[in-house]
Amino acid sequence: MSDRVSFSLRGRNPDVLTCIANLSNDEVFTPPELANRMLDTLEEAWAADNGGASIWADSSVRFLDPCTKSGVFLREITSRLVKGLTDEIPDLQQRVDHILTKQVFGIAITQLTSLLARRSVYCSKHAIGEHSIAKMFTSDAGNIWFERLEHSWVGDRCTHCGANQSDYDRGTDLETHAYAFIHNDDIGVRARQIFGGDMQFDVIIGNPPYQLSDSGFGTSAAPIYQFFVEKAKELDPRFLSFVIPARWYSGGKGLDDFRAAMLSDNRLRLIEDYPDSNDVFPGTQIKGGVCYFLWDRDKHGNVTVKTHDKGEVISEATRPLLEIGADVFIRYNEGVSILKKVMETETTTPNDLSLPPRKQFASLVSSRKPFGFDTTFKGKTTKSAGDVSVYRNGGIGYVARAEVKASADAIDKWKVYIPPLGSGSDAFPHPILGRAFVGEPGSVSSETYLYIGPFANERECKNVVSYIATRLFRFLVLLHKPSQHATRVVYTFVPKQDFSKSWTDEELYAKYGISSDEISFIEKMIRVSGEADE
Repeated sequence: MSDRVSFSLRGRNPDVLTCIANLSNDEVFTPPELANRMLDTLEEAWAADNGGASIWADSSVRFLDPCTKSGVFLREITSRLVKGLTDEIPDLQQRVDHILTKQVFGIAITQLTSLLARRSVYCSKHAIGEHSIAKMFTSDAGNIWFERLEHSWVGDRCTHCGANQSDYDRGTDLETHAYAFIHNDDIGVRARQIFGGDMQFDVIIGNPPYQLSDSGFGTSAAPIYQFFVEKAKELDPRFLSFVIPARWYSGGKGLDDFRAAMLSDNRLRLIEDYPDSNDVFPGTQIKGGVCYFLWDRDKHGNVTVKTHDKGEVISEATRPLLEIGADVFIRYNEGVSILKKVMETETTTPNDLSLPPRKQFASLVSSRKPFGFDTTFKGKTTKSAGDVSVYRNGGIGYVARAEVKASADAIDKWKVYIPPLGSGSDAFPHPILGRAFVGEPGSVSSETYLYIGPFANERECKNVVSYIATRLFRFLVLLHKPSQHATRVVYTFVPKQDFSKSWTDEELYAKYGISSDEISFIEKMIRVSGEADE
């Protein structure tokens, strides 16, 4: 944690922002410790780009939090500037007024958070209130702005964020969650409208909302944090730093274009990766973990990747964002060398992490809802003549063969079933995938399972199950698996094997030349198949 002292002009109570409850998993308050860690990172990068100069001693630098909730980033920035500008502006009140009116800006995400952020930064929910530490503002909002906005509906969707009209076309007594920073056609124009003048921000930093419900099945939700990153880049700051879910590494729902843009942007200088979100947001489970990144407009090159676990940096490397032949960001530094060894054995192109189609295990894996039945399908409880078995949630049902509308050619083949959801744990080691089992001819499944195959006989299926059970198989899946979902794409890095025989890790380690250190890393990450999560 940073050793910076909290800003104070008068005595203050203990820091409420260390214990404030989150609004939801969608809108997570940033702990002061994390905010200060990100500001330390910014400070180091600024000094490296500016001959060792301190960003906190520069009275011309402008900061924006475009999605402020508790105001913690703005508060900690103010604290550092108050100390850093002492020599340039000796008078404390003049220094505070300069910082708050000329350097520190925020856009709140709701009416409530605008009041909370002003209380954190100005010591008053009114910037011109009698208790405000700022004396030069002429409006209640000061430089922490909020105004209720409506979504822009076309059909039943918002053109800016994709929100569903049935969920977010609300009365005036409820928040619309139409966030100002992303609900515009030109963020530069919008920033000038909000703050006045020609607003060029040197630093944009924050923790954007992560997702909005999209009225899909169950807890379906669409990510929106990528829109904040894209809008921030449009403002062309010198530095950009956000804490966001790490699911973008491998794309996924609504993130494929964003992933491609991020991985082709060599101004991304640092990724601080937290596979377990509890290491950053205690008590909040964000599947796939979180990261914060530093983007430097004027620096190009490889990215430094640091992996954190239980408060420690367990791995650090500087490497390309996108390895040759890979379509995702390889999250674990140690995974790059392991994956390269596998690919060098399976292909003839050096350093290429792509497999030829004939060697791709993913080609054996079905799409979701492989036989046309959704997760809720149960089938009949008793079997009639001509029925086929249905492996579904909670056991086995039966359905008439004529009702199978997809993959009918696979009904009478040997195959392997596996859930499309993996372990719910983000703490390692864990199994990564659910249990695979042999599917006999005359069987199908609901969406509860994918099928792998088809295969010639039961023996081949059992050998496939043995391969899936190996730690190396599941480690290769992990490298392409950003969340709990385990659809066909997560098998992209897994090669096919000779399924006339069974497989063990020892055989696979020998085949691919995996070193003892690499084996230790794999076994630290992957639990033995069949062991339950703790």
